[in-house]
Amino acid sequence: MPVPSSSLYAGQGKPSCYDRVSTSFMMGATIGITIGILFGGLGGLRSGFRGRELIGSMGKTMLQSGGTFGTFMGVGAALRC
Repeated sequence: MPVPSSSLYAGQGKPSCYDRVSTSFMMGATIGITIGILFGGLGGLRSGFRGRELIGSMGKTMLQSGGTFGTFMGVGAALRC
């Protein structure tokens, strides 16, 4: 027997559009930051960065990829509302 969708949110009903968009943005940002760690670290090491240069390069890549992917996920969720 299928479970009603309202029981998943403890009697609060369905999540609002804002909740869906913000959750999607946060999930996308988390994925983007993870990819930014990988690509920023590997790209920085290939460029010969060490220490502060490497951390700065990784931080910049993490913020860029997290913001970009989070925005696209948020917009995708907003279109589905």
